[in-house]
Amino acid sequence: MAEQARLSASPDQRAVLRRAWPHLRTQRRGVLAALALSVAATATTVAVPAVIGAGVDRLLDGDRAGLMTAVAVLTALALLRLLLFRQSEIRLTTVGERVVRELRDLVVERLSRAPLRFLEAQPSGDLLRRATTEIADLANFVRAQLPDVLTVAGQLLLTTIVLFGYSPLLASALLVVFVPAIIVVLRLFKKAADPAFAAEAAAAGRVATTYRELVQSHEMLRTGGGTDFWRTRFLRDGERRYRAARRSQRSLSLISLARVVQGATTAVLLLLGGRLVAEGRVSVGTVVVFVLATRQLFDSAAQASNLVGQVKLTLVGLARLLDLLATTASREDPGPGPSVVVPPRGPYTGRSGPLTAARGVLDIRAVRYSYLSGREVLHGLSLRVEPGERLGLAGPTGAGKTTFAKLVTGLYTPDSGSVHYDGRDLRELSAAELRRRVVLVPQRVHLIDGSLLDNLGLVPGTPDEKRIAAAVARLDLEDWTRGLPDGLRTRVGRGAEALSAGELQLIGLVRAALVDPAVLVLDEATADLDPDTARRLEIAVDTLRADRTLIVIAHRESTIERLPRVVRLDDGMVLAEG
Repeated sequence: MAEQARLSASPDQRAVLRRAWPHLRTQRRGVLAALALSVAATATTVAVPAVIGAGVDRLLDGDRAGLMTAVAVLTALALLRLLLFRQSEIRLTTVGERVVRELRDLVVERLSRAPLRFLEAQPSGDLLRRATTEIADLANFVRAQLPDVLTVAGQLLLTTIVLFGYSPLLASALLVVFVPAIIVVLRLFKKAADPAFAAEAAAAGRVATTYRELVQSHEMLRTGGGTDFWRTRFLRDGERRYRAARRSQRSLSLISLARVVQGATTAVLLLLGGRLVAEGRVSVGTVVVFVLATRQLFDSAAQASNLVGQVKLTLVGLARLLDLLATTASREDPGPGPSVVVPPRGPYTGRSGPLTAARGVLDIRAVRYSYLSGREVLHGLSLRVEPGERLGLAGPTGAGKTTFAKLVTGLYTPDSGSVHYDGRDLRELSAAELRRRVVLVPQRVHLIDGSLLDNLGLVPGTPDEKRIAAAVARLDLEDWTRGLPDGLRTRVGRGAEALSAGELQLIGLVRAALVDPAVLVLDEATADLDPDTARRLEIAVDTLRADRTLIVIAHRESTIERLPRVVRLDDGMVLAEG
């Protein structure tokens, strides 16, 4: 068995933004323009202390005209600041939302092409959280916090440059006192926060997985008496998340040490500035600039401390999202990430059109498959199904029938051996061609919230109502659809018309008829159905085109007896044919 790729519960958080940059290809110009606007807006704020300092010097010199000029410049800066910040926020939000939308679309595309084996190997709640909640958190960060983060970063950088331009001595003193102390605080925070926030995200994923399993199995738990066990497990997972969240909050409390550093820095600055003014080495205006600018610097640092928790959560979520994208990247994807999950399909052949005939031989050659290492489900199974042949597949539970069905339809890839259609390995076919050639109707047919028409149309090509009605009529199912409250427009799904297991199978069969595949595989299609619905289903199957290859997996002997060839499996091998 090939080792199956797994998502990391706590993915690498180093260089997250650098790793995310390749995903911004289409929005890079917009991102750079938004950053330029943010820098310009921040510059107007940083310039305010310098203008006030100049005005103070003009006032002390008795220069009324210079004072009025400083006032006029200050007024212009205030108006320009308002305009630039507004435009910067609009541009940042617009570009950010586009980036988030593209990431969301990319996640959906990657997951839709990921092998079933990969999806089944991941905790469903964690996978759902990465694909929905963490993308929503990223979108919220882009809308609410990203403009503030860029403003704070710009103010810290530009204020430092301005202060060095006024007095290198005072600026150096400021840096000597402030920077080492604040670096120590930030390092302490990072050391505590990195594992704390990663553990909180992982704990949240476990809670989501447990809750999803609880919802899916609630009927079994209530009837089997397992509710108390599951409640205990859910509460235990919730307690773990609570402890992880408290650990994250404790790491955030380290940021409050920055306020002590700020107070000490201000005291040093006032003492040194007063001495330099007394010696005539700097003007009063320069000290005013330092006092106001350092106030901005400290306010920015305080704002940064308030944002750092949200930034950290966002970076952890982004790291988990990038882990998902990298793990599900295929070889032909232009984006970054190793090819570890999606096998290549449909290599370029220099020609357009299908690689296989509309009707062909299905050839299973020495196929082996394992869900767990060392525990094979299929042991070198070989089988040849001729075009138009109708084959029944029988065997006890656990014989490998459903695994066989997913292998011959390309949902699973064999560990060894191969499945060929018309002489071509299924892995060579594009997804579109594969679905035109082989289709599976599973025992459990899924519905979406919508009308029956919407559900029947979930096939390639998006068939219209006329084509769907024709397929229903061809399968002699018009009486069934007319018996529903609103016919084809009857709403089905949660909170709507409840369909029986047999009616769900009819939906799967109509979908298959709309695709018109060369090979149709029915996995336990008549299991647990009442005789009338099973007979209707079997009649619908019989009305399909005579040249279609049909493989029926069934327990019901009446279904098996209708087929001219029956293959019996046991322990993953062909036991007998008849």
